[in-house]
Amino acid sequence: MSNYFKYFPIVDYKFGDETSPAKFEDISIYTDVVDQIADATTVYEEYYILPDERPDQVSEKLYGTPDYHWTFFLMNDAIRERCWPLSDGKVFEAAVLKYPTRVLTTRTKLTDKFKVGQTITGTTSEATATIGKRNLDLGQLFVESVSGTFVAGENITSTNSNNVIETIVLTSSELQYNAAHHYVNASGELTDIDPEVGPGAQLTEVTWLERLQDLNEADREIKVIKPGHVRDIVRAFRDAIGTV
Repeated sequence: MSNYFKYFPIVDYKFGDETSPAKFEDISIYTDVVDQIADATTVYEEYYILPDERPDQVSEKLYGTPDYHWTFFLMNDAIRERCWPLSDGKVFEAAVLKYPTRVLTTRTKLTDKFKVGQTITGTTSEATATIGKRNLDLGQLFVESVSGTFVAGENITSTNSNNVIETIVLTSSELQYNAAHHYVNASGELTDIDPEVGPGAQLTEVTWLERLQDLNEADREIKVIKPGHVRDIVRAFRDAIGTV
């Protein structure tokens, strides 16, 4: 680890499920130095992160030392917010962990029925679940506590708070990472759909997994400080945070 971290302020930070905070360097700190670098095209260049490359390896490749790996996170909002790009295999693993919910899609109007918290039952499969979230724009129900396997084409019933039985027809049942996140037209532009009609043949579905893959690939293109400037800029940043 770079000895420059000793200049970062110490804050209380909770890792994972830990109940007690630990003392840790506040590497999220930001100064005007970073903004000045971002605007000065003469001091940075573009770099494409290769699959499985770690930050310290890129630092070694560019600067002859692993100590400046933290500059990549200061220079690039995307990897600071979403972390370092993953290998292709790791993206799928991340999607499975991040999007474990099952998504039921219907062409039946949902605005007046099947509210969050209601229990639903498949009339053919006898599968049951509880509605945790809805996306009315795509006709989707994000369901929890699933028991059994819902079958596309079957009727799904639910009794609302007024003791009235409601019914929809199930179009599809997918794990969230395989369900539609949005649709795009032939130009790749995000396009709204009529959930009671469906996307039609002219639009392309982008799943939650595909969206994560696209974001991960985009995050490989980063700004890096040119080798000839890095030491001066690191020194300026160190001096700036030393006054915080």
